[in-house]
Amino acid sequence: MKTISLSIIGFGAVGQGVASSILTKQNYLKEQGFNLRVVAISDSKGSEVNPEGIDIERALKRKNQEGTIAKSNQKALDIIREVEHEIVVEATPTNIKDGEPGISNMLGAFNSGRHVVTSNKGPLVLRFLELKEAAEDNGVMFRYEATVGGAVPIFNLIHEALSGNTVIGIEGILNGTTNYILTRMAEERMPYEIVMKEAQELGIAETDPSYDVEGIDSACKLVIIANSIFGQNATYRDVNVTGITKITPEALELASKNNYVVKLVCEAGKGHLTVAPRLVPKRHPLSVGGTLNVASILTDLAGRITISGKGAGSVETASSILSDILYIIKNS
Repeated sequence: MKTISLSIIGFGAVGQGVASSILTKQNYLKEQGFNLRVVAISDSKGSEVNPEGIDIERALKRKNQEGTIAKSNQKALDIIREVEHEIVVEATPTNIKDGEPGISNMLGAFNSGRHVVTSNKGPLVLRFLELKEAAEDNGVMFRYEATVGGAVPIFNLIHEALSGNTVIGIEGILNGTTNYILTRMAEERMPYEIVMKEAQELGIAETDPSYDVEGIDSACKLVIIANSIFGQNATYRDVNVTGITKITPEALELASKNNYVVKLVCEAGKGHLTVAPRLVPKRHPLSVGGTLNVASILTDLAGRITISGKGAGSVETASSILSDILYIIKNS
């Protein structure tokens, strides 16, 4: 039995999803010969550290009842540097202004010889190459499947299953909130404002939805794709972005009469990065409804491959994080 120790830095929806997934999959993992031991959990108010392994069930219950994991005021960065463990799961909230505290946490982990698995887009949007090089310089792995597409395995598919291919271009729908809004507007012929309110009541849209509906979230994901897959050193400023706020039910109805739907489509190729509403034929692979995400990858050998799935949710995102953790265990 191979025992791997890890920390969970950030214990919001994603961090709790990771903890729940480890708990749920404990027997399965042991059957595979792995024992995942969570030795530290940190949230914005404090931390719990136990080198023998934290009782995950109790930790989740305490977070739910008290609103924090805190048993001590030990800082996340100190845990990353000083507590002995192999993998840091960095699940703090995305911050695209300066990337903190994610950037410091990741660099601290690499410089301490620890692998990093993350769902945090901010650091990768701002300083992807620096983080990648820091991991390589320290001989550790940097995995970030959960930053784009939730449970949809875009990077694993391209870097591993399609590793003999050259990727020519990628187009996709990478934001479930906007896809839900456009789907509902088209199906029910309802105006943007009413559908937005519905999405907020269902928890699909944030109280301040601008990050999603103005295309910012999609653009951030596209930057990560450009840097990881096309070897670019792109930032948010390199993306031409148009959101969905000006789309009317009348425009969607006209599109439907001509056998089209309107989707917020991300496009990446060598030389261009674009996020904008596009007319998509109703039978096209990108014509997915609700909160689904989809990525269509054009390659030189395999042709076009399209994958779709849930692009958000704590358990779905945790699925990608767990996949990255197991990749590190098997390949380090």
